[in-house]
Amino acid sequence: MTGRLPAANADLGLARREFFERGGLPVGRVTETILQSWRRCQRLGLASESLPAIEPVPQAQLREMRERHETLWRLARAELDALAGDAASSGSIVVLTDEDGWILDAEGHPQFLDKAGRVALMPGTCWNESRIGTNAIGTAIVERRSVEVRGGEHYLAPHRVLNCSSVPVHDPYGRVVGVLDISGDATVPPVHALGLARHAVAAIEHRYFDAGLSGCELLRLHRDPGLLGSAREGLLAFRQGRLVAANEAGLRLFGLARSELGRIQFGALFDDTLVRLRDDGVLLDRHGLALYGRVQDGTTPAPRVARALPRPAPALPRGDVVLFDAVQEHELTRACRVLDAGLPVLVLGETGSGKEVFARELHRRSARAARPFVAVNCAALPEGLIEAELFGYEDGAFTGARRQGNAGLLRQADGGVLFLDEIGDMPPALQPRLLRVLQERELSPLGGGKPVKLDFALICATHRELDAAVAEGRFRADLYYRINHYPARLAPLREQADRAGLIQALWARQAGTRRLSAAALSALTDYDWPGNRRQLAACLRLLVALSDEGETVDTAALPAYLRSARAAAPGPASAPGTTVANAVAPDTTGLPAETDAALDAITETAMRAALDRCDGNVSRAAKQLGISRSTLYRRLGAPARG
Repeated sequence: MTGRLPAANADLGLARREFFERGGLPVGRVTETILQSWRRCQRLGLASESLPAIEPVPQAQLREMRERHETLWRLARAELDALAGDAASSGSIVVLTDEDGWILDAEGHPQFLDKAGRVALMPGTCWNESRIGTNAIGTAIVERRSVEVRGGEHYLAPHRVLNCSSVPVHDPYGRVVGVLDISGDATVPPVHALGLARHAVAAIEHRYFDAGLSGCELLRLHRDPGLLGSAREGLLAFRQGRLVAANEAGLRLFGLARSELGRIQFGALFDDTLVRLRDDGVLLDRHGLALYGRVQDGTTPAPRVARALPRPAPALPRGDVVLFDAVQEHELTRACRVLDAGLPVLVLGETGSGKEVFARELHRRSARAARPFVAVNCAALPEGLIEAELFGYEDGAFTGARRQGNAGLLRQADGGVLFLDEIGDMPPALQPRLLRVLQERELSPLGGGKPVKLDFALICATHRELDAAVAEGRFRADLYYRINHYPARLAPLREQADRAGLIQALWARQAGTRRLSAAALSALTDYDWPGNRRQLAACLRLLVALSDEGETVDTAALPAYLRSARAAAPGPASAPGTTVANAVAPDTTGLPAETDAALDAITETAMRAALDRCDGNVSRAAKQLGISRSTLYRRLGAPARG
C-alpha cells in the first residue's frame, strides 16, 4: 500500500508553502511517505526550487550499465514491450532503472518522452532520491515498496509536471535489483498505472525462478490450483529446511516480510512434509489449510507456461558479436552525427558482417536511443504481404485482414529509428511507394484512411551492390539516391587488421575458464571466414558447448572445415613439443595436406606419450597437457587411474 490521501492541487500548494517557506509539517495534507521523503531531502540540503544539472552519462557508460544489468533487462523485456504499447496510447512512458535509480531504458509516447527528457527523465540519468529529491523511483528504492508521487509532491518544483508510479523489482533473495516506473503528465490522473506496474513486476520476479535455485527445493504453491504456473503462484525456496528465497506471492501466503528470509524454518509454515507434496500435490499449512503445487529440485528448469511472444526490441549488446575496432568506432561516430542530422545512413557489407548489429549500436548512440528501433527484413517478408506489413491497412482492406486493421511497421517506428535490412531485395513494385513515404514522411494505409504523418530516422542495409542493381534496372535510381546520403561500409572479417585480438576478446566473453591453445587461435585467425562475424560467433559458441570448464581447446576440437583448411595451408614447420598445449594440438602449418584422421593420430600419439610419462595417471597427464580428464578419457578410453 502507498498510503495515498486524496490531495487537490490547492492542498498541495498549501502543503508546500507550509513546509518549504514556513518550516512547518503539513500533516494530513500529504501522505506520511511524501512528508518523510521531503524531510530526508531537506536534511541533505537540496534546493526545492532549482533543477539540478542532470546530464546523461556517455553512451559507452550507459552500454556498460546495461551489460552489468543484463539479467534484469532480459527478464523485464517482455513486460517493457507490453507496457510500452499501453503507455504510448495513454500519453505516458515506462521506465526501467537499476537498484540505484540509474535509468536503463525508457519507452512509450514519443511526445511525452520529449517532455520527460526536458527534466532529464531519460536513459543514462540517475533518479536517486539523494540526488534529485522526492520522486517515485528514488523514494521507492528508499522505502523498498511501491510509491506514487504526483505533481507537486515531487521535492523539486520543476518536476511537478510529472505523475509517477514506481514498483521495486526484487531478486529471489529479497534484494532490490531495479525499479519499474510508469510516468505521465501531471494533468492526467494515473488511474491504473500503479496496478499495471505491480502486475508487470510480479511477472519479472517470477522469471527469476524459472531456472530453479542451486541447492534449493523450490515449492510452487497456491490456494487455487488453476493459478499454478502463472505469475500469481507462490514461490518459496528452502535450503536445508530454511526459507532462503521467495517471491511476493509466496510471502503473502504466510504473511511474511522479505526481511524474514533466511530466518524461517519449514516446520514453522507447514504441518505436512514435502513427501505429501511430491506424492499428492497437496500441502497443509500450520492452520490446516490446503495448498496445491509441486516441488522443483535444484536447478531443474520449470516447465514453460505459454506466453505471447514480445515484439522484437533493441537488445542489449550480445557478448559474442558486439565488438568494434578503431575503424568501426570511427565509422559509428560519423554515422551517428549523420543520423542525428536527419539524414539516412546506408550500411553496406557482406552477409554476416554485422550490419544489423552496427545499426542497433547506431540507434543506441543516437539522439533517438530512448525511442523505438523497428527492424524490417525486406527479403524475409512474403511478397504478397510486404506492402500491408510495412504500410498498414484499414479494417476490411482485403480478405483475411485483421479486425481494427494494422498500423504497419513504418508507423511503429514513429519517433524512433526504422531499419530496412536487405533493402536491395525489396520488390520493384513497392520501391516507388517507399520513396513517396521517405520524401513526404506521410503514409496512407491500404484500404483508405486518413494519411498519417511520420517522424523517424532511417538506416538501410544491404549485401548487394546497389549501383549495379540501378544500372541493371532492378533498383530505382531515385530511391537509391534518397537512401545513399552516407554509405558506411563494413569490411569482411578476413580484412580485419587484428583478427586474433577480436577472436580472443570474443572468446573471453563466453569461455569462462576454458582456454584456446596457441595452435587453435592460429587456426581461427588464419581462416578466411566466408560467413564473417556470424560464422565466427557460431564457431566459438560451438567450441564452448563441446568443452569443459578449465579445458584447453586445441585444434582437434575445431570444426572439420577449419581443420581441413589448416591442414591444407602451406607454411613454415613449427617446432614440435614447444609447449604442453601444442603437444596436444601440434601446429600443422609445415605439413602437406593431411586428412582429419592423420591429425587425430598426431593428437592421440601426444596424449598416449603423456599418459606413459605419468605411469597411466590420468589426472597428472591431463594436467601436463592442459586439458580436462574427461577429454583424455573421451579421446583415448584411458583407464581411470587418478
